[in-house]
Amino acid sequence: MTVTSPSRPRNPSRTRTSRAIRTGGGLSFRIEPRALLATLLLTAAAVGMGVVLIGSGDFPMSPGDVVRTLLGNGTASQEFIVTELRMPRAVVALLVGAALGASGAVFQSISRNPLGSPDVIGFGQGATAGALTVIVLFKGNALAVTGGALVGCLLTGAAVYFLAWKRGVHGFRLVLVGIGAAAMLTALNHYLITKASIVDATRATVWMTGSLDGRGWEQAWPLLGVCAVLIPLVLGHGRSLRMMEMGDDAAYALGVSVERARLVLMLSAVLLIAVATAAAGPIAFVALSAPQLARRLTRSPGANLGASVCMGATLLVVADWVAQQALGGTQLPVGVVTGVLGGCYLLWLLVTERKAGRI
Repeated sequence: MTVTSPSRPRNPSRTRTSRAIRTGGGLSFRIEPRALLATLLLTAAAVGMGVVLIGSGDFPMSPGDVVRTLLGNGTASQEFIVTELRMPRAVVALLVGAALGASGAVFQSISRNPLGSPDVIGFGQGATAGALTVIVLFKGNALAVTGGALVGCLLTGAAVYFLAWKRGVHGFRLVLVGIGAAAMLTALNHYLITKASIVDATRATVWMTGSLDGRGWEQAWPLLGVCAVLIPLVLGHGRSLRMMEMGDDAAYALGVSVERARLVLMLSAVLLIAVATAAAGPIAFVALSAPQLARRLTRSPGANLGASVCMGATLLVVADWVAQQALGGTQLPVGVVTGVLGGCYLLWLLVTERKAGRI
């Protein structure tokens, strides 16, 4: 803990400023200008990269042409390419990234650990196990695989929650139980691959990589509906989440119903990671890195839920654009790109933390 001498005046330029907003209904909340500006810039970046992504492909279009087509002023061929072929993929990329960013911020905040990410504590592996079970054992179609991923993620979330429960769910125990669950589920996934036929194993491996190729409105509309309900619900519990970061006792003293808020937030985050994985497969590192990058950008304590949502959307849409452009005519699965970028991010974080003397 850093102690500031009372004889040394604090530098005004380093003082954090925030504004309290009170509504007519008696509600009040604080706005930090830097965090708000960062969130707006990330939103603009995500939307801008979405437009660029829609314009990329075998029939390239400028951002101006894409915007004109979205406003209804394009040719018939442009409208078909934009609205039917490319826009669903961009929408799925934005929504999956937003869902991953929100769920990562929730779990890292609840566990009070930057490694408390859904793809580290087993939820992504649980969704993969559900999907592989459908592919290998039941030869299911795409809809059945999506349902299997949802069920697998929800069952994993319930198991981790109850195994970590002991007079409440505490962060350190949640991370340990989650890492153990991830290890067991990874072993199960490998076993299922070995039992599959060559065709099913190839199909399963492609799904496990994480890809946005071929995504259409049938994936976008359910994902949009779930995100439209759950992301505002998570954002509405932002104050409770920030209070819980100070510890359960402090949160109780400040009037937060800790277990109820934790259960609502964890269930929402599990559902978000489940629908994101069902729509695009297990995409690594976005849920892990988006909240940390958002925190560094906003320089604000707490979960930074809004910035994490926008950061996740920006990261995934940029990664999908890189996946399409990196090798020319050959498209990479977006999960490969996020894995490379995430590995570079972890190496950079390791170097900076070592230079700072924290590891």
